[in-house]
Formats: sequence, structure tokens, C-alpha cells
Amino acid sequence: MRIAIGCDHGGLELKNKTVDFLKSQNYEVEDCGTYTNDSCDYPDFGKAVALCVSNGSVDRGIVICTTGIGISISANKVKGVRCALCSNVDGAKFTRYHNDANCLALGAKYTDEALMKEIVTAFLTSDFEGGRHQRRVDKITAIEDEFFK
Repeated sequence: MRIAIGCDHGGLELKNKTVDFLKSQNYEVEDCGTYTNDSCDYPDFGKAVALCVSNGSVDRGIVICTTGIGISISANKVKGVRCALCSNVDGAKFTRYHNDANCLALGAKYTDEALMKEIVTAFLTSDFEGGRHQRRVDKITAIEDEFFK
């Protein structure tokens, strides 16, 4: 599985730990930046990861900023991306089971390395259940189609 990952300066330390963890689990990683602690804008990196997810060059995306909120909003502006901010393992599982989320957002302020590993593992190893949930995901896609032609 190929994963795109990106962050702003507030998420850099957690991003680097996440990249190391992903590689240790034999995932292919596309690191979309940032690479320094210099102040930068999270929308640039949320967009970069989301475009990789949207165009199919990766299977899933992970975005990180201080709280995870801004970068998840940014990623969700790209058609075809369903980015979910998860702060616990159960949420990471259910966003895959019910929402077929293809991008995970993490808040570095609230996520230590151990929790990151648990959340990322749950997100990457859980599958969409389909069934009644497919109807809802299809409605999300219809909204996108209506506004992003």
C-alpha cells in the first residue's frame, strides 16, 4: 500500500515519526513535506496529499498539523477525498468501516507516538463495510459532483 503524508511545521515531529513507523511496516511513503520547522501554511500540504489521493497515485493519505483541524479542512476541499480527523483508535476504525475515509488527519498536540501508531494501524488495516454505508458515501460523492464539475 502506498501512503502520501504531509504536515505543516506544527506537525513535523509527528510526521517524521509516522514516516518512520510506516516504513517499518513496509508501506511505501510519498512524503509531501514540510521538511523543516520553518513556519509554513497547512493548506499547501493538505492539498498536496489530497491531490495524491484524488489522482490515485497513492492508496491513502495522512495529514498532520497542530490540531489536525485546519489541514483536514484543506484536504477535504479536493474532490474525491474523505479526510477524517481521528483522535482515537475506535474513530480510525469506524471512519474506514462506515465512511470509506481515504485520508487520516492527526493533531500533533493531542497525539503521542504510541497513540499515532495505534490510530494509523487501525486506519490502514480496516476495510469499508459497504452495504447501507455505501448509500451515504454515494451521497457525499453526489454533493461533490454537484459543486465540482
